[in-house]
Amino acid sequence: MLQRRLICSRISNTVVQSNPAPSQSKWSVKQVTKSNFSVALEQISTCISDSDFIAVSLKNTGVYSAPWQRILPIDTAHTAYLKAKYAAERFQVLQFAVCPFSTNGSKLIVHPYNFHLFPRDELKIGMPSYNFSCQSSYLTSMAQEGFDFNACIYDGISYLSKSQESAAIDRIRNAAPISCTVQTPSGYTVADSVFAERIKSRVKNWITACKDTNKKPEDTLISSLRKIVSGDELYGCRPCLSIDVCSERQVRLVLKTLKDFVDVIPLLTPAKEGTIRPVRVVLSSSEEDRILLQKELENERKEHNKCLRGFRGVIDLVSDSQKPVVAHNSLNDFTFVHSKFLAPLPSTLDEFRCSLGLVFPNVLDVNHLMKEISPLTKLNNLPTTEVNEVKTLGHDVVKISQLFAKLWSILKIAPKTPEAAMGHFPDAIECYTNSFDPFFTSSHGPANEDVSVWTDNARKISIKNLIFLWGFKGVTSAGKLKNLLCGSHEVFHNEFDVRMVDRSCAVIAFGNPGFSEVLMQLMDSGGICTNTLKEMLADGLRAAGYETYQKVCELGLWEADLASSMEKALEESESFSDAQSKERSRICPNNGEVINLDEL
Repeated sequence: MLQRRLICSRISNTVVQSNPAPSQSKWSVKQVTKSNFSVALEQISTCISDSDFIAVSLKNTGVYSAPWQRILPIDTAHTAYLKAKYAAERFQVLQFAVCPFSTNGSKLIVHPYNFHLFPRDELKIGMPSYNFSCQSSYLTSMAQEGFDFNACIYDGISYLSKSQESAAIDRIRNAAPISCTVQTPSGYTVADSVFAERIKSRVKNWITACKDTNKKPEDTLISSLRKIVSGDELYGCRPCLSIDVCSERQVRLVLKTLKDFVDVIPLLTPAKEGTIRPVRVVLSSSEEDRILLQKELENERKEHNKCLRGFRGVIDLVSDSQKPVVAHNSLNDFTFVHSKFLAPLPSTLDEFRCSLGLVFPNVLDVNHLMKEISPLTKLNNLPTTEVNEVKTLGHDVVKISQLFAKLWSILKIAPKTPEAAMGHFPDAIECYTNSFDPFFTSSHGPANEDVSVWTDNARKISIKNLIFLWGFKGVTSAGKLKNLLCGSHEVFHNEFDVRMVDRSCAVIAFGNPGFSEVLMQLMDSGGICTNTLKEMLADGLRAAGYETYQKVCELGLWEADLASSMEKALEESESFSDAQSKERSRICPNNGEVINLDEL
């Protein structure tokens, strides 16, 4: 406890320097929308390069739709991930704060940026097109901090995930130079030769006409009609010829033919679905002009891709830096990051950890580091860690940076070399890297199937000793339910605890191994018990083990009441068992109908 008080006092004495200079609050957080995104992207790129760590903090439209869907102490790492996955797929990110930071002695140098996001199909390609849920309490909290929802909707930064960008590039292709290494169509025919010669003659005559300095000026109408008939147009200030084609084979033939002309650059223009894109030919005036045109086209391609990515450009900068990334709720935050900016979430925690590790190899959670000081410490509400502070949008990310810097110093794990700050952590912190179990502590080793029942109790219990109970009518609290169960059977004569998961379902934790199995057998058989328990069973009391709760999460049975979800999971299990029994009875032969060849 003394060490914990020491941290609190040292945190309050930390000197924070922010760039740009503070205005109305202690820290100035740069607010970024679509209108100033390009400038901010260049600025934060420099800040990321110059910093040792990067803190992130997200503001979502919600994280759960019902109380039991929150990540609870009874959740294993697997069920916690499934809950976080459901939230990330259902809700939306509206604010994403990023803070590159470094430490210099007792000073913390921070560069906080708060990006306002909104999924919008700006390029009219059908992506992103999201329906998302909103949790009123989360929106209220954002509004109290001064969040402008109108600015978010109209000026929020859009984005595409990596997988969406790949699909978008396949769907529409911006004009770009075609490689000269075009394969010749197989089975070159006479028709192909005639088509190629016709294209060569047309392009040659077009180039000659463009370079003819002696041609007489024409009437504007006649000139326009001539351009329409011939396919002449301009690409910027350069002459351009559009060549219509009827098949992809003809596209390849045109590209092969154009290789004979050193002063032209072929372009493929976007085409509507189901149509063949025409080939455009741009004429350069010299070798220098040709090189300049290629650079212009490359810049256009980069700008187009940047427009496709939107905010994901920031995600790419953080990823490319390979700097350690610090969060205060890493499982929730990074399931959102993966879902919105990388690709659809995988089905298991291990797959998620591997997939995310390819992009962010070093993720640290300040909640986990706080447990190094006290196993009961968890920052459920980061803004409450400091009082009397003026709240600004994105302020949490600075507090994360500040807290992490003090933990980094107090735990005596400060990097001694520049390489250490780049992700090579000391042994004291290595076990916390990329751990997305919300209840992980180094003292408990790797993630296992032991859980807690209460948030403020570090005692672990095997999930085999847990029973979920529902169907108790008229009982509104864990205390009342525990009083009813006490003495109703021998399993309730010894140590046990009761917690309400939601208003419809409770979890019972037995201190003695095997008692949960005894209770399940009692519930199934209606064995000897007191009148109180018999009445509860008659009124519809139901019970199930942890495997049913896990199946609820795996099958995505996210009903408003956990009891309804548990019932559906049991129905699924019964249906599956019946199907298996029918399959076995269909496959297994009747012994009476089997002919023994030895008896013939």
